[in-house]
Amino acid sequence: MFADLPPVVQALLATTFTWGVTALGASSVFLVREFNQKVMDAMLGFAGGVMVAASFWSLLAPGIELAEEQNVPGWLPAVVGFLLGGLCLRAVDMVLPHQHPLGGEEPEGISTTWRRSILLVLAITLHNFPEGLAVGVAFGAVDMGLETATLGSAITLAIGIGLQNFPEGVAVAMPLRRENISPLRSFWYGQLSAVVEPIAGVLGAALVLIARPVLPYALSFAAGAMIFVVVEEVIPGAECAGNADLATAGFMIGFAVMMALDVALG
Repeated sequence: MFADLPPVVQALLATTFTWGVTALGASSVFLVREFNQKVMDAMLGFAGGVMVAASFWSLLAPGIELAEEQNVPGWLPAVVGFLLGGLCLRAVDMVLPHQHPLGGEEPEGISTTWRRSILLVLAITLHNFPEGLAVGVAFGAVDMGLETATLGSAITLAIGIGLQNFPEGVAVAMPLRRENISPLRSFWYGQLSAVVEPIAGVLGAALVLIARPVLPYALSFAAGAMIFVVVEEVIPGAECAGNADLATAGFMIGFAVMMALDVALG
């Protein structure tokens, strides 16, 4: 039944699932006030591994295949889109006021008097947009009938993004709870950071359906944006507390799990 739905609806349902997993992570504030740092760092490493593996198998590989089918050198859209994804996210990172919950203490972006809770939500929201976009573009690509862009691979990508969204929900909600913000408000802000994913997912799927020639670039753009998030925030955040070995092990496991799922189900 899911396979019979339009790609835009599939993307909406899939990114609603990823949003829900973020909310599940944020709901941990109802159970505990502190989250074990070693477990958190291992989970963040796992999230980074999932994102890196998904960037290749679910995004770059289908984009290269599609470009070659369009008689375009496979490397060209991959390189251009990948770099544009990173540059675009960096530009927004420099302008949008936000504060990373992992690592740095100083707010980034333009100067503002916004509260820390808002800045924390904006930081994760900034990083959730390319994840939702990636899922949407993946479901839009299924409609192209590519060998490497299957419904199974798109669903796998959504599952992978969902798995790595759990620690992101914890990462927003738990610092707020430690600052004596009520569990309900901490949860609210935590899940709010992923509201953008269904929006980005629908936009991504609609874009590639309307303008199919841009699909190789869109797939690579989403991959570049996700890799930027991993290198700029996820990995440094996972290692800032001195648990680099655990974070690395989590990364390797996350990469292996996502690779296995994508190859097996895709």
